[in-house]
Amino acid sequence: MWSGDATTTPDELSRAVEETGVDVLCITDHGTVNGARELADRLPCRVVVGQEVRTRAGELIGLFLSERLQFGTPADDAAAAIRAQGGLVYVPHPFDPTRHCLREDALLALADGGLIDAIEVFNAKTSLPHLNERARAFAAERGLPGGAGSDAHEPSAIGAAYLEMPDFDGPADFLARMAEGEVVGHAYDRPRAWRARVVPSTKAL
Repeated sequence: MWSGDATTTPDELSRAVEETGVDVLCITDHGTVNGARELADRLPCRVVVGQEVRTRAGELIGLFLSERLQFGTPADDAAAAIRAQGGLVYVPHPFDPTRHCLREDALLALADGGLIDAIEVFNAKTSLPHLNERARAFAAERGLPGGAGSDAHEPSAIGAAYLEMPDFDGPADFLARMAEGEVVGHAYDRPRAWRARVVPSTKAL
């Protein structure tokens, strides 16, 4: 509910984690790390604090963050800011034009500059399979580990897609283990039923 496009409460998220058996949850709200930081010790799983940030060229995700990323910066500046925190630069839903993906020129520039740590090769909400396949091919071509994301904006979508990988200790080990991981998941983009709801207020920034 810290993210501007979702209303999932902490209790709903906790129940979803228990029901799906997720061991590690990367919480990447739009524009803030506050929700991930607040829930890090409250959920029945490990939490990786992250953020999905809108750059001038499209969206990037930072994982293992301690501070919020600035909205609207150039993509290379956002990647550098993630790295400066000791975080990992993860490219979500590449090549999917309906999802605010990075412009292809920016994606290529980041890759050529060594500023990408991992590519999302399966996004459960990407409706056209060939877009995920294109992401998989790009990751393989560039020698980058592939990730998978449920892109869950509601509790029932938690665990729709994930990476099954060995346990890890910190960002560098996480990245190394990703290379050993296996993508598991299925397409999931069920329409969200509108529900009148008063969501507890949060401080996004």
